[in-house]
Parts: sequence; structure tokens; C-alpha cells
Amino acid sequence: MRVFNYSVIKEEKWDSEILSLIAAIYKEAGKQEMYLKQRPEQLEKLVEIAKIQSTEASNAIEGIVTTNTRIKQLVTEKTTPKNRNEQEIAGYRDVLNIIHESFDAIPITKNYILQLHKILYSHMNNPIAGKTKTVQNYISATYPDGHVETLFTPLSPTDTPIALENICNEYNRVIGNMEVEPLIAIPTFIHDFLCIHPFNDGNGRMSRLLTTLLLYRCGFYVGKYISLEAKIAKNKDLYYASLNDSQHNWHNGNDNKVPFIKYILGTILSAYKDFEERFKLIETKKSALETVREATYIKIGKFKKQDIKELCPALSISSIEGSLRKLVELEEIARIGKGKNISYYRIK
Repeated sequence: MRVFNYSVIKEEKWDSEILSLIAAIYKEAGKQEMYLKQRPEQLEKLVEIAKIQSTEASNAIEGIVTTNTRIKQLVTEKTTPKNRNEQEIAGYRDVLNIIHESFDAIPITKNYILQLHKILYSHMNNPIAGKTKTVQNYISATYPDGHVETLFTPLSPTDTPIALENICNEYNRVIGNMEVEPLIAIPTFIHDFLCIHPFNDGNGRMSRLLTTLLLYRCGFYVGKYISLEAKIAKNKDLYYASLNDSQHNWHNGNDNKVPFIKYILGTILSAYKDFEERFKLIETKKSALETVREATYIKIGKFKKQDIKELCPALSISSIEGSLRKLVELEEIARIGKGKNISYYRIK
């Protein structure tokens, strides 16, 4: 069975890219702390958007979807689930809310992870909820010609409970002793979690929820305001490629976690950069037109009304629509498409 010893992490020689990513994240985290003190009320509006995006994106990665309207209603608890997909979405919402509200009271232990998994399935009668896997699972790829290839075989069901307990113990030990940089320990833990693949179902969603939990517990709160799950969904191929590259030789302890660590750190830093952009748009009092104009400069290529809403949470949809119409009239942006497919792009 695979042996876990996180103390060896401190002996690794990390390349300049990883060291630069870590330094940049700490710098951005410091700036975020300052921003939160300056505009706490306005920034709280980002929280609701991030919750909706996180719940939608993390489930969509696994093919669990519903309409945009239903997602918003489910996340804000203004409706009840109508089908299996919506039951799973509601469960993700519940776990995310618990992490947001009580992260400092959730220790990283096998039993608490099992409890969060049980809550993930709390809206449906699922016998696997809160239990480690009972059958061997595989990470596979289906190719265009229809053939399926096994990319990685996780731990057996019999080895899973102790392995899950061991990675929790190792993580807590090196973090508690300040032996290992948290921004290295977190993706290492998540990578091992995904290689163990402890559940019959819900492993991907649980890994993303645990990433947010671990970051919060170490003082990195960017996921509260910018959805990490949405960023992963937009770069899903890179996510799976980095995970696959890091899984080789995992069973004998000779795996190279660097690709996955770089991917996770890059995603965290990108989220902090997005947060800073949003803060700058609400930092000073501007007219709706000027705020939307500045938001369009941030977007590269085509963008939709909802993209501007995410950047300008303090503005109503009607104010954004009016500002976009005015910018079209001023020939600063162009509009293409009709109805729900309307997009814009800057022309000067």
C-alpha cells in the first residue's frame, strides 16, 4: 500500500515558477486583506455571485446541469430540487455554505470529510453517502472512436479508509508544525485525495470543496469572492492534463506532483487577479456608464452582459443594459447576435 510522508516535501527543490507563484499569491492575499477593510459592503455582493458560479461550474464539470435560472434559485434557496441533478446541486450548495460559514470549525479528518460527503447527497436517498467506496473505481478516457482507456487505477476499496486517514494526519502534522509551505501542502493533499479516489461518486466535487476549505483554513479567502471552480471549468482540459501528468508512478511514491501544483497555484493567483480587477471597478464612485466602460476594457475578445454583471455587482441589470446600449451608440463597442446570444466586443 502507498506510504505517505509529507515531511519529504520540505526537501524538494522547487523551480523558479513555483516559487514565483507562491510569492505572488502572498502579495495578492495581502492586498485583498487591505481591500476588504476599505469596501466590505460592496465586496459582499461578490460572494453571492461566486457561490452561484462555484455551484454551477463544479457540478457542470461532472455533467450535472440545470438552467441558469434554476441554479440561482437553488443557490439562494428560493426553490426546492425537482430532479436528481438539482438534488446534487443543492447538496453542493449546502456543503459550500457550511465551508463559508464554519471553515475554522471543520478539522481535516477522515470522519469530517465523510460527513461533508454525506451532506453532498443529503437531498437524495443514496446509500453511498458518507461512505468510502465499496467497488474499485477507474479514471478513464473515452475517445472519438468510442473506445475507452483506463488512465489511472486508484487505491482498492480495502486500502482506501486508512489511506484517507493517513493523508489527513500527514497534512495536519506538517501544517501544525509549520514544516511545509501551505501552498505546497494543499495541492499535494488534493492530488493524493484524487489518486485515492475515496468515493464511488462525488470525488471531483469533493476535491474542489476541500480545496476551498483548506485555502480558507490557511488564510487564503479568494474563493469566497471569485469562483475557483469556474476557473477550473474554463480550463478543464488543462486541469485533467496536469492531474494525469502527476499521477504516473503514484502507487510506488515516485510521482511528480509539480504539474498539478503549478496548475492549482496558477488558478489561485488568477482568481486573486480577478478580485483586484473587480475591486478597482468599485473603488471610487463612478457613473454606471463609466463603470461599464471600464469593465469592457478588462474583457478580451467577445463578452456578454452577464460578464459585465460579474465585474460590476453593484449595478442593476437595467443599468448595465442601458450603458451597453450607450456604448454601442458611441461606437466604442459593437453588438452581435440576437436574443440570448447577444455578445459585444470593443472596437476602439
